[in-house]
Amino acid sequence: MIQLRSIVKAADNTGAKRLAVFNVAGGYRKRYGRVGDIVTMSVKEAVPHSQVKKGDVVKGVVVRTRKETRRADGSYIRFDDNAVVLIDAKKEMRGTRIFGPVARELRNLGYQKIISLAPEVL
Repeated sequence: MIQLRSIVKAADNTGAKRLAVFNVAGGYRKRYGRVGDIVTMSVKEAVPHSQVKKGDVVKGVVVRTRKETRRADGSYIRFDDNAVVLIDAKKEMRGTRIFGPVARELRNLGYQKIISLAPEVL
């Protein structure tokens, strides 16, 4: 469950390390972002000489949340951190690699590239 002012990790190689969420896309006054939701963020910490710099405003898709997500079969999935993958205006990845596991729910939402590059899909 990602909300305003949540600090999240970047799960790709764009160079961002920590990001602060300031908007959850998808509706009027949408409060919480779950796996697969698009969020708008500000880069708080970045690697030197990378694609993104500190202070940049970027969009990303949530790939991991600490808050558990219920699945259709009744099971729950929960991760150790909150993480996002940065995307561009056409909903395509900005980076070329994914670090850490991602949730299976992304497949139904049309993020095939993220699923295929992830080292593990849970």
